[in-house]
Amino acid sequence: MNPPATGAWHEGDPVGRRRFVDLGAIALERGDKLPEVRMAYETWGELAADGRNAILVEHALTGDSHVTGPAGPGHPTAGWWEGLVGPGRPLDTDQWFVVAPNVLGGCQGTTGPSSLAPDGRPWASRFPAVSVRDQVTAEVALADQLGIESWAAIVGGSMGGMRVLEWALMAPERVRGIAPLAVSATATADQIALQSVQLHAIRSDPFFLGGDYLDVAHDDPTAPGPTAGLALARRLAHWSYRSREELDLRFGRRPQDDEDPFEPDGRFAVESYLDHHGRKLAQRFDAASYVVLTGSMNSHDVGRDRGGVAAALRSIDAEVVVAGVDSDRLYPLEEQHALAAHLGVQDGQAVTIVSPHGHDGFLIEVEQIGAQLRRLLDRV
Repeated sequence: MNPPATGAWHEGDPVGRRRFVDLGAIALERGDKLPEVRMAYETWGELAADGRNAILVEHALTGDSHVTGPAGPGHPTAGWWEGLVGPGRPLDTDQWFVVAPNVLGGCQGTTGPSSLAPDGRPWASRFPAVSVRDQVTAEVALADQLGIESWAAIVGGSMGGMRVLEWALMAPERVRGIAPLAVSATATADQIALQSVQLHAIRSDPFFLGGDYLDVAHDDPTAPGPTAGLALARRLAHWSYRSREELDLRFGRRPQDDEDPFEPDGRFAVESYLDHHGRKLAQRFDAASYVVLTGSMNSHDVGRDRGGVAAALRSIDAEVVVAGVDSDRLYPLEEQHALAAHLGVQDGQAVTIVSPHGHDGFLIEVEQIGAQLRRLLDRV
């Protein structure tokens, strides 16, 4: 039996902790318009009477609104930032009202390629390209709907960090503090190159159909989808999220169990590890969303139409904490140092998160990240 064509959340699936809000039409940066946008989000804590205790948490590429909490109906995995949100934690929900939306173009409740268009068919290949700025435009509309005039802080890493920066530039009067983590001011050629190979893996899958596998699966839920291409893209991405040192230490050249890696079906242990993460993502994510969101990341450039990166970042006057991971090979620490220098904070040096885990260190090193978030919140 074929795996489902997509791991996207669909109407009728268990809702879990999600809430939904209809945002109406969203005009996009390139001139397109999405006529109807629904956004899924989760919240923790209570909004204060003066509305000044709200914190926005921005997820990375394959994250969603489920920042904290167990796996269960509607949530195939536990929260992706466990330990940071809750009573007594760095984002203390006895004090702060924490909001986490699923990004525009995503696949876990917010309008994206797998969602139904106004004609009742999946958007599929018709879904337009969206930029990081478009994603923030949708989140501004969410804040309006929730009655949040300003955020005490906006925090997030990787693709989430891109939205953190754009919020501070697009709606500066609504942002008092930001924490961009493990991110750069622009997508570099190296990052675009790596991500273009992931896009090619998905688009080359014979079941991708230019994105219209979603339309086929709408009529025939047993139809195959580009799960092999998505799993391959994830293998490459996950390799880039971890450090060479960690992979060498954990796996070395060991074969997987009793497999002979020199036989056609044999694998080294590190291959099995990447296979596992590829299969796991294909079960909970959507290939077309992966394409749309990766395109958003490739277009990331805070200096576009703002006089360049330096001028744009110098205009930010929010309280800022910039942090990066010392073993990150996807977004090297030097890129966070450059951010800190342009922003004029921390003596031009980003806070260094010490971790053997590479880019994923911003998700894993909860104690170190939590200390920096507490430091930011003490100033807002």
